[in-house]
This record gives sequence, C-alpha cells and structure tokens, in this order.
Amino acid sequence: MAGGAAGGGSTQGDTYKEVRTWLLLPTWATLSILVLVPVLLMLVYSFLTKEFRGGVIWEFSFAAYDQFFCDRGLFGDEPCSIEWTYITIFWRSIWQAGLATILSLFIGFPTAYFIATRPAHVRPLWVFLITIPYWVNLLIRTVSMRFMLREEGPLNNVLVWSGLTDAPLQMINTNFAVQIGLFYSYLPFMVLPVYAAVERYNFSLSEAAADLYASKWTTLRRIVLPAVKPGVIAGCILVFVPSLGAFLAPDLLGGAKNFMIGSLIEEQFKGNAGNWPFGAAASMILLSVVLIILTIYARQQARAGGKER
Repeated sequence: MAGGAAGGGSTQGDTYKEVRTWLLLPTWATLSILVLVPVLLMLVYSFLTKEFRGGVIWEFSFAAYDQFFCDRGLFGDEPCSIEWTYITIFWRSIWQAGLATILSLFIGFPTAYFIATRPAHVRPLWVFLITIPYWVNLLIRTVSMRFMLREEGPLNNVLVWSGLTDAPLQMINTNFAVQIGLFYSYLPFMVLPVYAAVERYNFSLSEAAADLYASKWTTLRRIVLPAVKPGVIAGCILVFVPSLGAFLAPDLLGGAKNFMIGSLIEEQFKGNAGNWPFGAAASMILLSVVLIILTIYARQQARAGGKER
C-alpha cells in the first residue's frame, strides 16, 4: 500500500509535467510586461542625459547617479564632494519607514492577536472592520488625515477642549504628520499577515507553558513570537517597503521640508522640465536598497531552514 501510495503521489505530482511551462506562460508574460519591462526602462533612462530644456538625450552617462551622490558646485566643475541633500532625504525615508513599521507592529500585533482569539464566527466581522476604511482611495484617506491634523481640525479641537493644550498644535508639515499618515496607510498590511499566523498557532502550547508556571511575558517571548515569526516578518516587509517609497503622505502631510525619496522621485517626472534620468536613477537606488534588504532576509531564512533540518 505504501508503494502504491508513493506511486500514486508521484503520478499525481507529474500529471502536468509536460504542460507545466505552458501553464506558467501567462504568469511569466504578465510579470514581464508589468514588472520587468518597466524596471528595465527605468534602468535605461537612469543612464541617459537630461536635455537642458527638458526631456532626455539618448547619450550614455553616469550624470544622474553622480548628481545623487556628488556635489560639484554651482557650475558643476568642482571636485566631487558628498551631496548630503539627497542622502539626507534617503535616510529620512528609511527611518520614517522603519518607525512606521515598528509602530504598526506595536499596534498591529495585539490587534491581530485579539481578532485571532475571538470565536470563529466573529473573526470575519473584525477583519471586515479592519479593512473597510481601506476600500477608499489612498489619496482621499490622506486628505482626510490632513483635515484631522490641521490647526482647526477635530484632533486639535479635542486637545484644546480637554485642556491638554492651551492653543492648537502645528502638526501639518511635520515629521509627526508624515509618520501618522504612513502608519494609517499601511497598518492593515501588518495586521492581516500576523492574524493569519496567530490563527494557525496551537494555543495548547501556551496552556502547557502556564501549567509549567511560565509567566505571560515568557510565554509570549519564548513560545508565541517564535511560532508566529513568519507572519510578523511578512507584515514588517509589507509595511516597510511601501512606506519607504511613499509620496502621498510626505507631499500632503509633510511639506517641502519633510521630503522622502518617493516624493523626490515623483517630482522628477512632473512636466516637461522634470529630470527623468535623475528620477530613474533615484528609483534604481531605492530598488537596490529594497532588494538588498529582501536578499539578506531570504538568506537568513534559508540558513535557519538548513539548521532546522
């Protein structure tokens, strides 16, 4: 019977072996057209030269990358010194995205745990309540957040009414406003993967730990978190990556003094006077950073899987 089962499994696994390539063809075609081709176009444009009156000149050049990293003076004839303006914008994007990820995890993990521990027939309702605000377009939600945070907005009115502040606080055009916008925009991307992981968690392990006099903190740190770690990491990636390249929240809530890399890239492609090669170069730098982070994570996961085996 074992041999028959094995044979049956093998036969079942090889059923579509001959047509596997053809079945995957639509997927590969879609990924190539919608992902690979645009990335390659951006790569090509990043090595072109900006035309003085706008547009591009089809001449190979490293000028866009040089502009990102090097300050060569007003006339561009001085030796290269570090261009801190764009590096500062990039660094601001990284720490804003990282802070949004930490805040989303801090709020999202207890939320996901709460939903996963509700009765099975109630969980879909809680998931529905989490996701329903995000049926609205991101632009509309960001504008509504600007309305909430303005000096005459509801949040300041509550703070003044409660006596916590004597006058309305200036929250618009600050890093705080950008952070709130990022957190509000991507919180469900943390809640849903963590919820899926916690829902699969075997809660009898927590009961066993309690029977062995483990504290709730010890149970969370030594048992629950390692078990739901894949969901937590997936949620962190899903929040960090889009937050890193976000431009709506920085534009509408942060203003010119709180630019992020996504805003910088978006500005380069506006109108005929935009600098497309520089925007493409900044995009490729951003993409490279994201790929490096994901590659490091993939290697760590592969090593962890090899040790477990």
